[in-house]
Amino acid sequence: MTLHSTTTADVRILTGTGDVARAAALFRTAMVGFPPSAGRDMTDLHEPGRTLGAFMDGELVGTADAYSSWLTVPGGARVPHAAVTHIGVLPTHTRKGLLTSLVHAQLADIAARGEVVASLRASEAVIYERFGYAIASRAADFELDRRRAQLRENLGGSGPVRLVNEASARKLLADIYDKVSWTGSIDRPAYWWNQRQQWAATAAGPSYLAVHGTPGAEDGFVGYHPANAAEWFGSRDRTVVVDDFVATSERAYLGLTRHLAALDLIDTVRLPLRPVDDPLPLLFTDARSARVTGVRDETWLRIVDVLAALQLRSYRRAEPLVLGISDHLLPANSGTYRIDAAGVQRSDEPAYISTDVAGLASAYLGGVRWRALSTAGRAREHRPGALAAADELFATATEPFSGTGF
Repeated sequence: MTLHSTTTADVRILTGTGDVARAAALFRTAMVGFPPSAGRDMTDLHEPGRTLGAFMDGELVGTADAYSSWLTVPGGARVPHAAVTHIGVLPTHTRKGLLTSLVHAQLADIAARGEVVASLRASEAVIYERFGYAIASRAADFELDRRRAQLRENLGGSGPVRLVNEASARKLLADIYDKVSWTGSIDRPAYWWNQRQQWAATAAGPSYLAVHGTPGAEDGFVGYHPANAAEWFGSRDRTVVVDDFVATSERAYLGLTRHLAALDLIDTVRLPLRPVDDPLPLLFTDARSARVTGVRDETWLRIVDVLAALQLRSYRRAEPLVLGISDHLLPANSGTYRIDAAGVQRSDEPAYISTDVAGLASAYLGGVRWRALSTAGRAREHRPGALAAADELFATATEPFSGTGF
């Protein structure tokens, strides 16, 4: 089925297992630094009907993929979401409009499926804003110096932590993850867990998985591995890297942090991909023992159905705000929207603030303030005080954060 056609390329859904496997191999070639898939059957890694291929002269030269999932928005609602991934074009066919054709076709397909939002992780930061995507959450990298790290005595309680075998604990991990509720979290469908299993199988060296909670009441887990296993025995800087940290309660967060801080033989614990407002340094008597080593963009969000997206999240105040939104790729979204005590609806009123759909995506989860968008030239205030009102309206108690790569 052809979704998009130009004078040079056709974009269509890939249905055969051979085509899907070729698309997976093509993506790895396009990314240059990714390892090959080792001939694995791709059918359990890709959702049927969601892998797109771009063809020129009958040759597969580009691909894009997605998973059906959900995204948690302010207020706790889980909205229909497309997790966009595996976008790549062969290096011999770049600068020919193939990526544009793929993304246009994919957005049309996402909209037709009734998915309210889409998100991706961008390998290049200058590509996706022109398609309506924008940075909606960021992640911080922390480093814990265990030689200086002394936990405060008055921290809250936590439960037992035990080591488990990941190969036999998949259902347990999925059940724990299904309880997550923080703003910005996304679903991990079966295809994601299959990908995780593949990553684990191809990783070199040992890895470990610890689960928090009594059997039957588990509420968190952390996976980690040694960074320098080959020199471990005689090393003077033994480093552990956290691969995944999921806590669905404060007790789980504290218990898993206690576990990491108490690991014997370890000098440094690196925790990449954590919330930018993670309270980790505050847990230690020496706050400098846990330091931020970097902050990077995480979720690139695309609002696919503006009215539904605005209606499904919660707000901090009920005084009216009228937003003007433009969307050149999905023009049905273009228009004016009123947010007030009665809810969100389309309006014919003049906009208090105007922006494009990418600007709205930045502010939607509460991670970027409207005042900052205005300073950056991405939003325009038409009524005095509207930016301050919008910042209060869209504010969230915590910074949005996903914590899931895909």
